[in-house]
Amino acid sequence: MNKPTVIITMAVLSVMVALLAVGCASSRSGEVYSRDHARQAQSVMMGTVESVKYVTIEGTKTPVGTAAGGVAGGVLGSTVGGGSGRTVATVIGALAGAAAGTAAEEGITRKPGLEIVVTKDTGTTIVVVQEADVELFPGDRVRIITAADGTTRVSK
Repeated sequence: MNKPTVIITMAVLSVMVALLAVGCASSRSGEVYSRDHARQAQSVMMGTVESVKYVTIEGTKTPVGTAAGGVAGGVLGSTVGGGSGRTVATVIGALAGAAAGTAAEEGITRKPGLEIVVTKDTGTTIVVVQEADVELFPGDRVRIITAADGTTRVSK
């Protein structure tokens, strides 16, 4: 293969790996159940929403984004110069690509969220953070659903 074909192939593979990482990110939604929670008994308590605050749920930071960026950066860097200059460009490209891949993965998987303060009917107050995909307002009556592993969600 000639050099442009190798560069294009590596770039495409890097993008595919990054997309795979994004696709594997688990949801923090109040409306999405993991496979582990399907067909499992969960406890339900009732409560009243006291406050809702918009927050940001940080994105994932796995080695996949770093590796994909590092490979792409290294391949691109290897096209610069010749001899020892090419080696230096390859290393710098790989390091810069790894940093960019890490940042890209975190940015792509970042989600808007809600910090929901709920007073349970028992009188205790809890805070649950979940994706901002359900409209909740102070005074709303809600269900607090808790799985055996402690995963908790707020639902109308």
